[in-house]
Amino acid sequence: MQKNHQGRKSARHIMVWTASLVCLLLSVGCRGGGLGGSARPRTFADVPAERLAFRFEPDVTEPPTAAAASTDEKLEAVQRDFDIRRTDDALLRTVASPDGQRVLALYAAADTLEGQFRIDLYTVEGQFLRNYMPANLAGDFASTVAWSPDGQGIAFIAHGNRAASSARSTASAPDPTASPNAGAPTVTTTVPAFSTEQIYIGDRDGFTVRPLTTRDGLIYFYFVWAPDGHALAALASKEDEWNEREAQDKPPAGRPRLLFTNGSERLLDDRLTDVPPVWSPDGSKIASAFETDVSIYDASLTSAPTGGRIALSDPLLAASVAYEAQKKPDTSGTANAVNNSSKSAKTATNANAANGNAPSSSSPPLSFNPVVRLQWPRADILFAQTGFVRVYKGGDVRSNYMRWHVIHLSPQASLIK
Repeated sequence: MQKNHQGRKSARHIMVWTASLVCLLLSVGCRGGGLGGSARPRTFADVPAERLAFRFEPDVTEPPTAAAASTDEKLEAVQRDFDIRRTDDALLRTVASPDGQRVLALYAAADTLEGQFRIDLYTVEGQFLRNYMPANLAGDFASTVAWSPDGQGIAFIAHGNRAASSARSTASAPDPTASPNAGAPTVTTTVPAFSTEQIYIGDRDGFTVRPLTTRDGLIYFYFVWAPDGHALAALASKEDEWNEREAQDKPPAGRPRLLFTNGSERLLDDRLTDVPPVWSPDGSKIASAFETDVSIYDASLTSAPTGGRIALSDPLLAASVAYEAQKKPDTSGTANAVNNSSKSAKTATNANAANGNAPSSSSPPLSFNPVVRLQWPRADILFAQTGFVRVYKGGDVRSNYMRWHVIHLSPQASLIK
C-alpha cells in the first residue's frame, strides 16, 4: 500500500482542480418524490430535482465565489509554537473554526510520509490543546480537512498508519518553563483503520473521532459539508480506477456519494466524475457533472432516490462555435454564423437541448470542453466552468479555454400553474 499512497501524492496537491462541470436536460432517471397532486412548491426544496426546468446562458463573468480558498494558510500564533517548541515537526496549514476560537494544525512529523499529515488542536492564541488525529491514522488530502458549518464537528480523510506506535510524536514540551503551552495533554487512542482512504468525523474537542465510511478498497478523496451540517457529499474511487487516471495524467475521478452523519450512505450515481459535487444553498440538493452533463440529486435518505440530468452538449457546442468565431477577423458569412450560433446557445432550454440544436461539424472547436467545476451560490443559479485540464506527474496542472456559464433553474411550468 505504501507505493499506492505515495503514487497519489501529486493528486493531493491539485484537489482544487478535481473537477468537470455542467450538462442540462432534466430527464427522469428515478422514481419521483416530493410534491404530490397539484400542490404548488413553496420553496426550492419542495421541487424534486427531476421537475426542475433550466435556461442556459454561456460565457458569463466569473462568479464572485469562484476564487479558490487558500489551502496553505498558517496562523502566525500556531507557527510560532512550531518554531519554538516543535522544531522536529513541519506545520503544513491551519484551519480555523467558524467562530474563530479553535484551530486545526496539520503537520508532518519526522516519520510522516510525503503527502500525509497529522492533526493537532490549538486555540486561536496558539496554545496547544491535544492531538486530534488518533495515533493509528495517517491523514490524506490535506486540502479537504474542514469544520462543519456550525463549528461543532470536524471531518478529514485518513487511512491506517502502519508505522504508528506508542512513541508517536506529540506536542508536549519537555521543559514546563520553556513555553506557556508546556505540559499539554495528548491523545493516543486508536479507532478502526483501513488500508484505503476513508472519511472520519469527530466533535470540536476531539474525543469522539470515528470513521464515517468503512468501505475498505474504496478511496474517498473529496468531501464537502452540507450547509446545515447534516450530511456530506463525497467522491470515492476504486484503486484500479485511481491508478488508471493517474497514468493518463488526468485528475482523480470517483462516484458521487451522499453521507449522513449517522453513518448512512447513498450512491448518487454509478458514473465516474472528476468534478467536486456542490450543495444547493438550502442543503436540499447536490449537483455533479459528467463530461458535458450536469446531474442534480435530491439529498434525502428517507424518500426514494430522485435526480435529474441536464444535457449541455449541444448548447455548449453552439456556444463554443460562437466563442471562437468572435475571436477571428470578420469575413463573409462569419457575422451571421456568430449571431445564429450565439442565439442558439443563449436560448437553450430543456426542450431544444433535447432536440439537438448544435451546428454539425466533423471537428469540434478547441474551446468545446467538459465541465470541470461547479458553483451554486443561489438556489436558482448554478454556475458551470468548462475547460481543458491535465495533471502531470509532479502535480503540474495545465489548463486552457476556461469559461464560465450559467444554468438558470426554476420549477417546471406544470408545477406552478
